Amino acid sequence: MKILPIRRRTLALLGIIIPLLALFVYVIFRSGPLASVPVTAITVESRPISPALFGIGTIEARYTYRIGPTTPGRIQSINVQVGDRVRAGQVLGGMDPVDFDERITAQNAELKHAEAGTVTAGARVREAAARLHYAEAQSHRYEQLLTARSVSEEAVENKRQEFHVAAASLDTAQAGVEMARQALGRARANLDVLIQQKANLRLIAPADGLVTHRHADPGTTIVAGQSVLEVIDPSSLWINVRFDQLHAAKLSAGLRARIVLRSREGQTFSGQVLRVEPVADTVTEETLAKIVFDQIPAPLPPMGELAEVTVALPALPSAPVVPNASVKRVEGKLGVWVLKSDTLAFAPIQSGASDLDGWMHVPGGLEPGTRVVVYSQRSLGARTRIKVGPHLPGGSP
Repeated sequence: MKILPIRRRTLALLGIIIPLLALFVYVIFRSGPLASVPVTAITVESRPISPALFGIGTIEARYTYRIGPTTPGRIQSINVQVGDRVRAGQVLGGMDPVDFDERITAQNAELKHAEAGTVTAGARVREAAARLHYAEAQSHRYEQLLTARSVSEEAVENKRQEFHVAAASLDTAQAGVEMARQALGRARANLDVLIQQKANLRLIAPADGLVTHRHADPGTTIVAGQSVLEVIDPSSLWINVRFDQLHAAKLSAGLRARIVLRSREGQTFSGQVLRVEPVADTVTEETLAKIVFDQIPAPLPPMGELAEVTVALPALPSAPVVPNASVKRVEGKLGVWVLKSDTLAFAPIQSGASDLDGWMHVPGGLEPGTRVVVYSQRSLGARTRIKVGPHLPGGSP
């Protein structure tokens, strides 16, 4: 009588445990660690691709002129505002001349004094020349009188001495003329310097351009070389673009480029690579390049605006291509997971250039017709059970 209830209880427990165990096994193999990993796959094809580089840059001016005085002083006037167009040679402003007019007047007086000194020195030369001529005639006459025994040798020697003194006086007078000429030249040079310094107080546009900065206002005291105005050449706009060094190996001057300005989304401008900078950014690991417009946009975009640049690289010949998403790095090797009868095998590949549609050129390691995994719900391994489908669960069909 006691055995029957025990068997009933055991059977009831088994009836509960067995379904639970079956459910547990089902869950493990369906959604647990032993479940098949959903993946999507494609068949490798051989076709040409047109690789491209994408980068972000800022609009800058190739030629920028920072205009300021060459001497310290106070700004007297500024005739332009930011955004004004200026012409070459246009007076943009000026500095307070302070005492320049008085210094120029004083230097003019010194110049006239030097001119008078040259006239005086010339007169002294003529006087010394006349005395030398007279002393020479007297010396010659006394030589003749000495021959006739009409004068003493002492008198002749005195006349000779007077001749030598007159010659020395002429040399001194001629040296005075040279000194007067040098003083005149120095006075003229000093006057020219003052006039040029006064002219430098005018702020003049060196070329046609656009005023982009005004760093000071009238009444401000500035030092020599400090910039007051900044003018750019609007016809020399270019874009300073940064490209990832990993894909910039074939970047070179002359390649065509598409430019999209942030302020004009949907409008594309054409351009080309002007040059690749010889110095890269070591911090961001980017290559720098200058891109120029085929035609400057109108109206002119602001300096510093961001621009998206796409540079078309030379087209590659037909070769196996795979999506970038299928490329994985396993144990330090770059490759793809290859499907062989629903089993996985990792195949190292030689990576090549990529286009902006996400396709990578594979020069070696894959053959056309090979099926490779593109997306997977989890990380894969050589013994991972997989389930190939058209799309991942929860993804778009």
